[in-house]
Amino acid sequence: MPMSMIFGLKLLINGIYTMLQIHPLGYIKSCFKEKFAIPRQPLLAPAATASLELLAPYNRTEALIGLERVSHIWLLFIFHKALEAKPRLKVRPPRLGGNKSLGVFATRSTHRPNAIGQSVVKLDAIVDNKLYLSGVDLVDGTPIIDIKPYVPYADSVSQAYNDIAPAPPRTIKVQWDVNALLQAQQHQQRLQKPLIALTEQCLAQDPRPAYQQFDPNRQYGTKLWDIEVIWHYLNDDTCHVLIISNK
Repeated sequence: MPMSMIFGLKLLINGIYTMLQIHPLGYIKSCFKEKFAIPRQPLLAPAATASLELLAPYNRTEALIGLERVSHIWLLFIFHKALEAKPRLKVRPPRLGGNKSLGVFATRSTHRPNAIGQSVVKLDAIVDNKLYLSGVDLVDGTPIIDIKPYVPYADSVSQAYNDIAPAPPRTIKVQWDVNALLQAQQHQQRLQKPLIALTEQCLAQDPRPAYQQFDPNRQYGTKLWDIEVIWHYLNDDTCHVLIISNK
């Protein structure tokens, strides 16, 4: 990701159009190397880890004083892999099976008018002015444009409801081929990362496109850290991990 990436917004202020430049304050270094199989909401995969490497001048201690007293943070970011020239007014959210449309503002689709997203993630540690995070749903290289502390009394609304997504998505069973599990154990030890837990947490969310029909012969793959994970489905409620490889 280029260090000089700048996003411009054209604003009308006092009758005069002004360009507001948004400079990323840092970039995510994530376990997710591609978009497919990333959980569709943050915190659904606690084993999903990342670090936030800040750029000058925000990589100085002064910018982070007090953040060690916070357990979770909001990250505002750019959907840099979903930039579009033409705005979408309606989208088809996976939660509705991918076949029903809703207004873009009723969804958390990546297809935003200004490509801005937000995620709440767990702040595990701050070391040498680098933020270590978990429960992330961000692909590697995501530009971060702001950090805000999560405030439980304000950000958690007990009377809130969302009839479109009233409960967490259902999960499916994850089974392992014996050799794949052995491979995962070996790579987990090499990486010193929770590869097995992350694989199970991500695949349990059933990342298949909602419109696809069950096909036991279709294989799926994604990359976690430097590992390629290959799986297929035994039925609509069970997936089977076939191969774990870093080749």
